[in-house]
Amino acid sequence: MRSGQVTIKDIAKELGISASTVSRALKDHPDISFKTKEAVNELAKKWHYKPNAVALSLRNSKTNIIGVIIPEIVHHFFSSVISGIEDIASKAGYNVMIFQSNESYVREMANVQALLSSRVDGVLVSMSKETKDHSHFQELRDNGIPIVFFDRVCNDLSSDNVIVDDFAGAFAAVEHLIKIGCRRIAHLSAPQHMLLAQNRQKGYRQAMLKHKIPIDENLIVKCDSFDEAILKTPDLLALPEPPDAIFAVNELTAAGALLMVKKLGLKVPEDISIVGFTDGVVSRITDPSLTTLEQHGFEIGLKAAELIVERIFAGDMDYEPVTKVVKTNLIVRGSTRHI
Repeated sequence: MRSGQVTIKDIAKELGISASTVSRALKDHPDISFKTKEAVNELAKKWHYKPNAVALSLRNSKTNIIGVIIPEIVHHFFSSVISGIEDIASKAGYNVMIFQSNESYVREMANVQALLSSRVDGVLVSMSKETKDHSHFQELRDNGIPIVFFDRVCNDLSSDNVIVDDFAGAFAAVEHLIKIGCRRIAHLSAPQHMLLAQNRQKGYRQAMLKHKIPIDENLIVKCDSFDEAILKTPDLLALPEPPDAIFAVNELTAAGALLMVKKLGLKVPEDISIVGFTDGVVSRITDPSLTTLEQHGFEIGLKAAELIVERIFAGDMDYEPVTKVVKTNLIVRGSTRHI
């Protein structure tokens, strides 16, 4: 006999089945076999399993509020996501409460506590760049609040995710640069503890490998903001063999690189081609306008909101998480040269 409170996950682990199967077996779901139901109920009785009363009471007390945590609302991508979220939430009868982490782990934790205090029905999250410990998100789940991560997702927590195909997008961007004749392609990347950053760098590397172009590690630089691009682009251009192209991890970084390339007397795209990631207003008003990848933020918001509403409506925390992937598409503009 086990000591302490027994959870559905404990029963699932002991029987070698999923937590959602245990949950459905306890509810006598018709899709679960008699043999499995018998095994689950026998072990639940033996271990004196009781549903989490706090989580149950929270789930049964609805506020019709969905919480959203984003890094920064000023980014075109995140404002587009919010538009998609509000479109679905409004139709489903939910209000939306929005918090900004401002890329701060400490502030993100405070956001989560505020959402817990507000007794929201569900939470949508795009994590801050600083976040490496995810226990504050687990606290939401422990309190019966479902979570859907979008864009910047959590590797350690079993959760629903809505993401863009970062690998395929990055691969398409770099392959475009290769096809127009670029060979010394720099990559301005985000911190590698972020899954998004890992996948964009993998896409960059795979495109280079496919076309048998040597990868110079000096051309891969941690640089994921406008200000960092202003500081680090001159160092790249000062290399003995400078890049003839730059693939930036996001739109504002690409814009910063473009500004510095021009300030240093080089021409875009004649001397150096630049590609960003996200098709916001900035990409369209730079001179020249930026070749970039459309992330379809509105669609991501729609899918994330549809998923959280579905989880709230089901009222069951023991579900098999899903990941929905939105495809990107390359938009070719003036910052990459024509063949």
